[in-house]
Amino acid sequence: MLRPRTLIAAAASAVFVATALVVPLAAAPASAAPPPGALVWSDEFNGAAGSAVDQSKWRFDTGGSGWGNNEQQYYTNSTRNAAMDGAGNLVITARRENPSNFQCHYGTCQYTSARLLTAATFNRTYGRFEARMKIPRGQGIWPAFWMLGNPVNWPTSGEIDIMENIGREPNMVHGTIHGPGYSGAEGIGAGYSIGGAFADGFHTFAVDWSPNLIIWYVDGNEYQRRTPADLGGDRWVFDHNFFMIMNVAVGGYWPGYPDGSTTFPQSMTVDYVRAYALPGGTTNPPTGGGRITGIGGKCVDVAGAATANGTAVQLWDCNGTGAQTWTWATDGSVRALGKCLDVPSGSTANGAKLQLWDCNGSGAQRWTFSGANDIVNPQSNKCLDATGASSANGTRLQIWDCGGGANQKWSRS
Repeated sequence: MLRPRTLIAAAASAVFVATALVVPLAAAPASAAPPPGALVWSDEFNGAAGSAVDQSKWRFDTGGSGWGNNEQQYYTNSTRNAAMDGAGNLVITARRENPSNFQCHYGTCQYTSARLLTAATFNRTYGRFEARMKIPRGQGIWPAFWMLGNPVNWPTSGEIDIMENIGREPNMVHGTIHGPGYSGAEGIGAGYSIGGAFADGFHTFAVDWSPNLIIWYVDGNEYQRRTPADLGGDRWVFDHNFFMIMNVAVGGYWPGYPDGSTTFPQSMTVDYVRAYALPGGTTNPPTGGGRITGIGGKCVDVAGAATANGTAVQLWDCNGTGAQTWTWATDGSVRALGKCLDVPSGSTANGAKLQLWDCNGSGAQRWTFSGANDIVNPQSNKCLDATGASSANGTRLQIWDCGGGANQKWSRS
């Protein structure tokens, strides 16, 4: 089912539009979330009950324009709509009220709520972005935790939706990316479902975002990953600063509108929001040289230390030779003995055996080291894999669908 979402934010300094379409997929977790890198930003919401958010971290979008999606709420900066609860949480509350006679695009507003963002206070390229929250419930209620590229020039600047929920799907949350040519009805995403309503308790929503790879998690379970291969062309727009947004919308084309079953107020309770660097530092691809170790503690090795094009790349006992010393270049290539780790003929098929080849800058030679300790070839959207899950000397390395197994986990030293 197609679910369009459009959001327009109008502020004194900027006007922007963001859209989300989510196509739910079967969501069996591929692997558990790895430990994050260093904490670089957080809000733990430890203020006194009724106090406002920290203005050095969050600002507000305000207004009742419909936000491009026929939403019904007026976003305020009032503590009636966003305030600490005194127990270590921020509470964003949608209310059926209009104490200040706010005017909306459809006439006198029926609802108020809040939308907080870090556009003026915190922007970052790459890392883990995570929030622990308890979402609201009810027909027409639409909570979200998401990011927009900055400066905003939507859709060219991109959008990453970490979590969205619509009240008529209490067991489902959605994650999506948007950019040029895949916005609106062409957004790319997936859904994640659980056995009960998400509103019944706290859950953690996160993305690990690195060059050419974004991975979504719910409660530490990976359920989706996206690379440029999903876009069918050169439309990846996620290599610049983004900022975070949290909001609770009421009504709109995607969620529909409150009805007799919807009770108010409805609140999203946020325990924390955190941003981490990528594991091992703030850059990806990593720089410098060293060995790459995998299953059984074996090293990625150039067979026979040969430099001929087509030389096999394999696992072997670590020995500190040049055949096992790999340099991560800024163009995404991984190099040893003056040549590049290469997928033959640019294949995207499972089982394509890796080789050494003259460096040529092609997608067959571009690799990303993910926060999940995968080495991913974005062109194929597949992982570096030890054939047959073997750790025997001479085991060929190949590309294969990413599955989270030990034969696809790697470390650098």
